[in-house]
Amino acid sequence: MGHFSTMFNGLARSFSFKKGRNSASLVDEGGREAAKAMIKDAKRKDSILCTTGVVNAEGSNTFASVFSKKGEKGVNQDCCIVWEEFGCQEDLIFCGVFDGHGPWGHFVAKAVRESMPPSLLCHWQQGLAQAFLDPELDSEKKHQRFDIWKHSYLRTCAAIDHELEQHRKIDTFYSGTTALSIVKQGELVVLANVGDSRAVLGTTSDDGSVVPVQLTVDFKPNLPQEAERIIQCNGRVFCLNDEPGVHRVWLPNEETPGLAMSRAFGDYCIKEFGLISVPEVTYRSITSRDQFIILATDGVWDVVTNQEAVEIVSSTPDRTKSSKRLVECAVRAWKRKRRGIAMDDMSAICLFFHSSEQEHHLVTY
Repeated sequence: MGHFSTMFNGLARSFSFKKGRNSASLVDEGGREAAKAMIKDAKRKDSILCTTGVVNAEGSNTFASVFSKKGEKGVNQDCCIVWEEFGCQEDLIFCGVFDGHGPWGHFVAKAVRESMPPSLLCHWQQGLAQAFLDPELDSEKKHQRFDIWKHSYLRTCAAIDHELEQHRKIDTFYSGTTALSIVKQGELVVLANVGDSRAVLGTTSDDGSVVPVQLTVDFKPNLPQEAERIIQCNGRVFCLNDEPGVHRVWLPNEETPGLAMSRAFGDYCIKEFGLISVPEVTYRSITSRDQFIILATDGVWDVVTNQEAVEIVSSTPDRTKSSKRLVECAVRAWKRKRRGIAMDDMSAICLFFHSSEQEHHLVTY
């Protein structure tokens, strides 16, 4: 119980507990207020970043580089977040990339970026409280730590999608966003993916080269399990004549909305026809060979392979510029490979696991 006890006691200083029926059940409103206070404190300490730049909490071995570039389709609908010492826990870091689409997509992406971290903290704390009271829990078992995060993510994403539908200021009927995020807790990395952004690990092979390991699935409509669900719900999946190979989701009797992903927040026009916002939640145990994780939106992966991406990041002399260099390489590749097609927004986070002489506390470009 030692590991959970330490985390639980740390959070207990920031959250309120309900007295009476269940002394360990949380007051939802108190949890939200505590999470908001944590965000303010993190911003004050420069351990949270929501724009292009670099973040490295003092004394931490992890280091994150963030870069986002507007495409040629209008306003940049991508956004990112890195939060070191997530939830006031020294060994936690949260990273996320969000790729909006539709007329209100940039607002939806930012809304999910703002609501996911505090909501996840609240649900995670609830899971910790239950685990703390379970005498049979073995906190040394990694799968039990993962289970708490998995259930927290599932509840968080369900709550976010419900709240978006009720949002008074954002029209989410024909607009939505993907969301790819990770939580690193010590050597455990938990990944939650809704949509077609991608996480790729850069790890050292036996011959000393850095090789990629793809950690997430790109949820495209033509994946067998995704297409089956959509078709069972009377949605349709097909490519337009001028976009061979680009499968999209369509309403039963209308040529709309044509989503190029099978999972997303928002997009309520097609939620009854197979689109879901349920995340795939997985984990990876980081070893001494693992160097970094890249989180990037689909605009990057459309033109850069996993191998190319890890080579670009690992070969960047100043890793504060690693995400910027990756995106700039993707921009050049887009112009070369997709001439005449409007460039997509591109965003990347490079999260390094080991300290370096080149780290800075906070730098913005």
